[in-house]
Parts: sequence; structure tokens; C-alpha cells
Amino acid sequence: MTDFIPFIKALILGIVEGLTEFLPISSTGHLIIVGDLLDQVLGGGGAEQDKVFKIVIQLGAILAVCWFYRARLIRVARGIRTRPTERRFAFNIIIAFLPAMVAGVLFHDVIKTYLFSPLTVAGALIIGGFVILYIEHQPPRRRVRHIDDLSTAIAFKVGLAQTLALFPGVSRAGATIMGGVVFGLSRQVATELSFFLAIPTMLAATAYDVFQARDLLTSDAIPLFAVGFIAAFISAALTIKTLLHYVANHDFVIFAWYRIGFGVLVLFTALTGLITW
Repeated sequence: MTDFIPFIKALILGIVEGLTEFLPISSTGHLIIVGDLLDQVLGGGGAEQDKVFKIVIQLGAILAVCWFYRARLIRVARGIRTRPTERRFAFNIIIAFLPAMVAGVLFHDVIKTYLFSPLTVAGALIIGGFVILYIEHQPPRRRVRHIDDLSTAIAFKVGLAQTLALFPGVSRAGATIMGGVVFGLSRQVATELSFFLAIPTMLAATAYDVFQARDLLTSDAIPLFAVGFIAAFISAALTIKTLLHYVANHDFVIFAWYRIGFGVLVLFTALTGLITW
């Protein structure tokens, strides 16, 4: 049974990554909390290779987005030189990506060292939940109803909002989607933009982390990585399709209350000593 425990953890964490990466509930926060809890319940953990695993499984979620939007991505690649619409789309994604790239390089080590803990995540989950509730209760400011109508100025503003997600527990999807709503995007357009923006953002972050931890990549870890990768890909693909259908007719209040409830639960278990985070 002991031999299967790493694979069980890999499967669970892969599913968690895929389910939470594109929802406004923070995949990084959930991986930190669930990973810490699994280490206490199933044993193990603490190894540097665990950090590499959590990085690698993000690739599964990234590829799920690429697969889901493969037709648009191919169209952009083919038409970027000849079609103004595709060229502007690609330019806006790059502009939106730049703030997080710069901030990530500047503050990466500080964030990894001091903020990656279940309690800081719980606090960010709760605060972010109340922010979503506040935004959802404001009068709608929908000016952009198609992603091709997105202006460069709004793309840059959404990119600035994404930098908030460098704090674990804030949620990259939450920052970009709610930022988009605040800046006049419909929920559908804000969600689509969040998906497309995830591609360069997550690829860059993953590549940077993998490069820094390249000495920890070993061939004997490939089976574990494969389990987590496949689980993340499948669960992310299902989440993307479900979320797009959901936002067509619903707001994000349910995610706000989930964040608040989950964050309070983590703090409660810590304060009462039920779990030593």
C-alpha cells in the first residue's frame, strides 16, 4: 500500500490543480492546503521534488486550455501577419501578460519564501471572497461583449489586476475575471480573456520554476508526474467547458462564499489545534 501512496497523492493533487486553476478560488492556495493536509494524513512530503511536481502538473492545465481553444490559437498563428483582428488579439494578450511577468521576476523569491503557507492562503481566500461579493453587487458596466473588441488599455488594466494573484490565495483566474468585470467586460469575455491570458502566464511561470529546480528532475519521478499531469489535463478540460456554460447565466457569488467558507475552516482548524498547518 505504501508504494501506492505517492500515486494517490499525485492523482488527488492533479485533480485539484485542474479543477481550481480556472475558477476564481486559487489553485495555488488549494495545492498548498491540500498538499499539506495529504502530507499529514498519508505521510511523506517535505521533499524538494514535491515542489517540482506541483509545478509540472500545471502544464496539464495549460495544455487543456490550448486544446479547448486550439481552433482560435491556430487561426491567430496563421493570420497574425495578415489579419488585423488576429494581430490585435495577440498584441492584447502580450500586453496583459507583461505586468505579471515583470512583477513575478522581481518578487518571485520573496513570495515563495514568505507567503506560501496555509494560513496566509486562508486570509487571502477570505479577503478575496469579500472583494468578489462587493464587485458582484455593483451596477454592471458591460461595454465589451466580444473578446475581439477588447482595447489595449483594458487589456493592460486586466494585466495589472493579474499581478495581485502573485499573492497565494488571491487566484489568478479570480483577479483577471473580476478585474475584467470591473473594467467593463461581460463575464463571458472576462472569463475567456482569463483563459487565454493563462497560457503565456502559466507557461512562463512553469518554465521559470522548472529551470530553477532543474537539478531535482529525475527519471524515476516521471510516472508520478504523468499521473498528476493527466489528472490535471482531464479535470481542467472539464472545468473550462463547465465554467463557460455557467457564466452565461450566473454570477460568481457562489465562488465568493466558497472562498470565505474554506478560508474560515482552515483558520478554525488552526486556532483550535485540530490541524497543525
